[in-house]
Amino acid sequence: MKVSADQDLCCASGLCVMKADKVFDQREEDGVVIVLDEAPPLEQHEAVRAAAAACPTLAIQLSE
Repeated sequence: MKVSADQDLCCASGLCVMKADKVFDQREEDGVVIVLDEAPPLEQHEAVRAAAAACPTLAIQLSE
């Protein structure tokens, strides 16, 4: 799995961090998403999919 995020689309809701905090974080100054692990291990895939599905602006992209 490859993970990316469009920071221009991000609305800083934080749902991605709540779903997959080992893969996503937020910038301190504005809360915009940061991808911590662009190729997360298999045990994180379910959480990453849940984070992408929960994103209100669809800023998270996954490729498998």
